[in-house]
Order: sequence, then C-alpha cells, then structure tokens
Amino acid sequence: MSLENISCQKSFGGWHKRYRHRSTSLNCDMVFAVYLPPQAEGGEKLPVLYWLSGLTCTDENFMQKAGAHRLAAELGLIIVAPDTSPRGADVPDHPDKAYDFGLGAGFYLNATQQPWSRHYRMYDYVVSELPELIEANFPVSDKRGISGHSMGGHGALVCALKNPGRYQSVSAFAPIANPVDCPWGEKAFTGYLGTDRSRWREWDACSLIGKAQEKLPILVDQGDRDDFMANQLKPGALESAAKAAEHPLTLRIQPGYDHSYYFISSFIDDHLRHHAHALKA
Repeated sequence: MSLENISCQKSFGGWHKRYRHRSTSLNCDMVFAVYLPPQAEGGEKLPVLYWLSGLTCTDENFMQKAGAHRLAAELGLIIVAPDTSPRGADVPDHPDKAYDFGLGAGFYLNATQQPWSRHYRMYDYVVSELPELIEANFPVSDKRGISGHSMGGHGALVCALKNPGRYQSVSAFAPIANPVDCPWGEKAFTGYLGTDRSRWREWDACSLIGKAQEKLPILVDQGDRDDFMANQLKPGALESAAKAAEHPLTLRIQPGYDHSYYFISSFIDDHLRHHAHALKA
C-alpha cells in the first residue's frame, strides 16, 4: 500500500511526519501522523504508541498541543495518531453537521447501519489496517500501546479490552467510559449500530471489562473541573466495573483541570512513562 508524505517537521531530534493513503477499511483516503524519535534513524525497531483523539479532532491536535515529542524522543517511543473518522466527499455526515456524530466523530467502532457502514469502520482501521501499514513501512517492533482522549479514550479502552495480547499497555485521558449510558454514546450508537441496545455493549468499556480475557493495567486521568465528567464521561462507572471485575485500574482525579489540552499536556509525561515501562519490559 503506497504512502504519500504530505509534511515533515524536525522535532526534538526526530521527525513529525504526516501521510495520506487509501484505506480499504474505510473506503476513502485517510491521513495519519507519526512521530519518529531520533533512535528510529539508526534502524532500531522501536515500540509504538497509538493515540486516538476526541470529538472534532484530526491527527493534528495531539501532535501539536500535547507536548509529547520531547519525552517520546528520550524514551525512544514512536507515536502514531490517526484521524478520528473517515473523510471525503463520498463519506456521509450528519445532516446538521453535528460535532458529535459523523465527520470527526467515528467513535472507533464498526458501524452496522446504512449509510454509515460502508465507511465508518474505525475499529478495523485502528486495530488492524493502520498497524499493518505502520509495521510494513516504519522501524517498529511488535510492542504496541494505545491511549486517547475523550471519545479517543473510549476507543483506546475498547480496543485494548477486545484484543488480549495485541497491546502491552493502555491509558486514557477523560474517556467516555460508559457510552451506553450517556448522551454522546446513545446518539452515536443509535446511528451507527441501531436501536438494539444489547449490541451496544460490545463497544462499552464498562461492559467489556467484566469479561476481559487479559487484565492489562489501565491508567486514567480525569480533571475534576471537566464540564463533561458527570453527564458524559462517568469515570465512577468505570471504577465500579473495574473493582467488580478485579481489573487493575489507576484512576486519578486531578483537581482544577478541565477537558482541554492544557490538562493533557500536564500529565502526558506520566502516560508516556506508563507505556514505556510496559513496552520496554
């Protein structure tokens, strides 16, 4: 599969690059970003962290705002950031251009309802197609971590919980932890998956954690001044589900922090070290 390099910037001795390619999972052209630390130039195979961004974001938000490159360069971590949904003239969008459904809001699932099912298969893209592409074209090892923010935090948790052995580490910032029981999730799941709520549970971290075949330790940070915490994110539900399943979860409620990238950039180093500890074990 061919890659088109569309931009390249030097960063902390490594390179931040953006690529375009044709996605077979999503039936459209997709753009992703990759940060290659200095160690990658020597041909050493390095572990890779996949970052999933939240509603309205693209591949650019995390790479530009999180401040992750400095420590990733020190730790020798490759970071890959895909877009948050399929894009293009042929890709359907919400008729009202809603921010929480359609373009920019793929929810990292495989849609089953028309007209969404032809393109909105972000789960397959993130778990299978994109890693195959990365592993064929960049000096990465078979050590993978996954993280994300908000909708992307939901995606990171779901991808890790559904795929034992595929990832060696997982974390999230302010994830939509219980989407079957929040307005964002109910809207997205109804549109993408239909009205049968029993089918929603396979895309809900609180439901999946109880039957997870692997107890991969989870790190979650949540700001206590996040306006979405009580109604949309529901970290308490994740904490209760993890406790019931005896699944290792470190949930840190950070006083004074909101839902923004100021929050993410304040604690990204802890998450990178969490991943590096597991990926380099």
